[in-house]
Amino acid sequence: MAIRDWPEGERPREKLLQLGPVALTEAELLAILLREGVRGQSAIDLARGLLVRFESLRGLLTADRDVLCETRGVGPARYAVLQAALELARRHYQELMVCGAALVNSRATREFVHMRLRDLKYEVFCCLFLDNRHRVTAFEELFKGTIDGATVHPREVVKRALARNAAAVILVHNHPSGVAEPSQADELITRRLKEALALVDIRVLDHLVVGDGVCESFAERGLL
Repeated sequence: MAIRDWPEGERPREKLLQLGPVALTEAELLAILLREGVRGQSAIDLARGLLVRFESLRGLLTADRDVLCETRGVGPARYAVLQAALELARRHYQELMVCGAALVNSRATREFVHMRLRDLKYEVFCCLFLDNRHRVTAFEELFKGTIDGATVHPREVVKRALARNAAAVILVHNHPSGVAEPSQADELITRRLKEALALVDIRVLDHLVVGDGVCESFAERGLL
């Protein structure tokens, strides 16, 4: 039976309008994005099948582009819709971080950077720029590739921090392996950046290393 023939209170879109998005299952929310099913399957059936095939919502949204585009019922157009929805969620969270309340603890920061970086298949080095009240003013990805002295240039970090009129920064990078344990190279570049930024009176508040399900803090480990 097509979803349009279901009782109104069971249709995902109408259910969302009546009860709010938190009342819907992942399959129902996904069905709204998919809009239609395929021959022999409603949008919800298709959504459930995708969640099973890719083992989770995260697995679906981070699946390889070619694999997902070749999956029955998805294709390039629906792949684009799913990626757009994911990026909107990231940008919404980023707006909440920027010019919000002062960072009195690391929880919000960790949640934000973890969401941004945990699913990347390559390493990126980023900075959170803060004003003199420790409010986030910007977040930037500065370098890609292996994080070591050859790829992270202190001069460029200082340049961007000055351009942002930052009083402090939080350094961030990810480990695509999923293991967030800081390496010797991580510790070395942190010391170099801290020294370079201190010359222009900009503090390094922390360096966060993002893994799969975990985010390690240099400050909490006493490495700053």
